[in-house]
Amino acid sequence: MQSPDRSLRVDVLGAGPAYTDRPGSTGAAYLVRHGQTTLLLDLGQGSFTRLAAAIEPSRLTAVVISHLHADHFVDLVALRHYLRWEFRPGRRVRVIGPAGMADRLDGLHAEPGFTAEALDVEVQRPGTTTIGDLAVTARKITHTDDSYAVRVALASDPDGPGLVYSGDCGVADDLAPLIRPGDALLVEVSFGAGPVVPGAAHLDGPAVGELAASTRPGRVLLTHLQMGFDEAATIASVRARYDGDVVLVHPGDGIDLFA
Repeated sequence: MQSPDRSLRVDVLGAGPAYTDRPGSTGAAYLVRHGQTTLLLDLGQGSFTRLAAAIEPSRLTAVVISHLHADHFVDLVALRHYLRWEFRPGRRVRVIGPAGMADRLDGLHAEPGFTAEALDVEVQRPGTTTIGDLAVTARKITHTDDSYAVRVALASDPDGPGLVYSGDCGVADDLAPLIRPGDALLVEVSFGAGPVVPGAAHLDGPAVGELAASTRPGRVLLTHLQMGFDEAATIASVRARYDGDVVLVHPGDGIDLFA
């Protein structure tokens, strides 16, 4: 009997923080695919271009936004324009995000209803939602007043291996309930080898390493490294505490999980 397909494909469209001097390091955006389901986690500044190169954007099953900082959601404006003006009639995409997201987008253009012309917005809540062939479990975490990390697994096997995406997170232990042994952990490491500036509500390598050591994901995918922090030292600071696979992802990377 042929074993079921458990694979998840992750394309890193953008992995950058709010500002950077790394050429091509656009805002956070990660395309997750299984079968016919295409799920986009965040859509930060400049990443629509890579999205459009990866798939025809109106084919997205849904977009999930972790929080309302521009480096994680502002290219929803580009997606909205594309859906509204590239087609006759226009097309629509489902978007799940924090409360007030539609108002924030409308406010950018001082145009009530701007968002609703092309995006079907739903408010994110803690718990599990089925999106195509995927089960997406959201958990509120420390960052903004309404920030979420998510775990993505197959809807047919939600207890099987999954991808945990941190978004931006100020307390590493907030992520622990989402992580199951063997999962892939896609986690921000904004402050490199550390330390985190007081009040910044972000993570560094030592915090990620300690989280991974206690929860035992199968691999750790580091992202969102801020300008001025050394990549090799960041990876080493995680490996000093966690003996599993650790890499820093970059825009353009494609990763096949659980194949």
